[in-house]
Amino acid sequence: MSLDWNRRELMLAAGGLAITGLEFPLATYGQDPASQSLDPLGKDLIFRTTDPRNGEPELAQLVKSWITPVKHFYVRSHAPNPVIDIKQFRLTVEGKVRKPLTLDLNQLSQMPRQQVTATLTCAGNRRTEFNEESKVGGVQWEAGAIGNARWSGFALADVLHQAGVLEDAKHVWFEGLDQIQRPQGVIPFGGSIPIEKAMVGGEMPGALLVDQMNGSALTPDHGYPLRTVVPGYIGARSVKWLGKIVVSDQPSPNHYLATAYKIVKKTDPIDWTESGPIYRYPINGAIATPQPQARVPAGVVDVSGYVLPSGRPGSRVQRIQISTDGGSTWQPAKTTGQSSEFCWQLWKARVKVTPGTKALYLRATDTAGGFMPARVPWNAKGYLQNRWYRLPISVT
Repeated sequence: MSLDWNRRELMLAAGGLAITGLEFPLATYGQDPASQSLDPLGKDLIFRTTDPRNGEPELAQLVKSWITPVKHFYVRSHAPNPVIDIKQFRLTVEGKVRKPLTLDLNQLSQMPRQQVTATLTCAGNRRTEFNEESKVGGVQWEAGAIGNARWSGFALADVLHQAGVLEDAKHVWFEGLDQIQRPQGVIPFGGSIPIEKAMVGGEMPGALLVDQMNGSALTPDHGYPLRTVVPGYIGARSVKWLGKIVVSDQPSPNHYLATAYKIVKKTDPIDWTESGPIYRYPINGAIATPQPQARVPAGVVDVSGYVLPSGRPGSRVQRIQISTDGGSTWQPAKTTGQSSEFCWQLWKARVKVTPGTKALYLRATDTAGGFMPARVPWNAKGYLQNRWYRLPISVT
């Protein structure tokens, strides 16, 4: 399917937003009356920062649908959305290839189109829970930095086959068109994935070059006009506003792979160097309803939430359990909606609570051997928090 990209030109200026050919419904930043300003890009999120834009939905809204509406899909950005002249946009493919490529969107659209459903999640999802032990920096995410969407685009493997990958290639770099202010200067967001992942084809490619989300063109928040989506990997590997692909025998030197998005206890140079980049996400989950600190009567309570199995091919949720007594005993939850590779699983449960119930706990396992542990060791960047999810409630 070919898109009329000229109708989707946008201009993003410091004082506002002008969009041609696209309409974005207005929404609010969240439920706090003090933050009820209108969002020009149509998100119904709780914004943790607004410059750059970083927001997550209320969990009760998030789990209403297996496919996450764009307005409820979390936004993670390291700089303001870039200004892109769609008429001048080109994707370059270079490095260890026989035939370097320069493709506009019309040329890219001549390739076979593929659609996949996959969950994206930030490596910092649930970061605030690490603060209970010691404060961590970064966007203070709760459990809503996750979403499941239908992505449409072109298999990275097809593009690389067209370019002709050389035998000594080991990694594929992605480079965005955003401009991030760093102490050393302005850089784009970037990263890389192993060549083995990049070259996976078939119905579930290892990576996609995506121009559509849930049946519509990407929004500015989600990487318009082109981004990568890497099923099974943390969201940082799905680079937005994609402008360059480099095939290399080394991992990307970009800060967001070479240094950031690693598990470290300290942020000394030796710690960064000794720790490898995060690729796959581990199993994780959250309780979405009832609300935290909800007052509920003793008896049976309806509970719902999500579980994302490990990012390994073929992994599915195996068991979801809820505890009302601090983990001494566990009750099963029932899966709802669809089950699919690289996608989250929604669930519901009815559990009995008493005046002695101070919190509800969630744990889960998957078919790849992944499990949510009782505790996750603290790390300086607050990544990959997937301990038992705890939801405090008050039983009357």
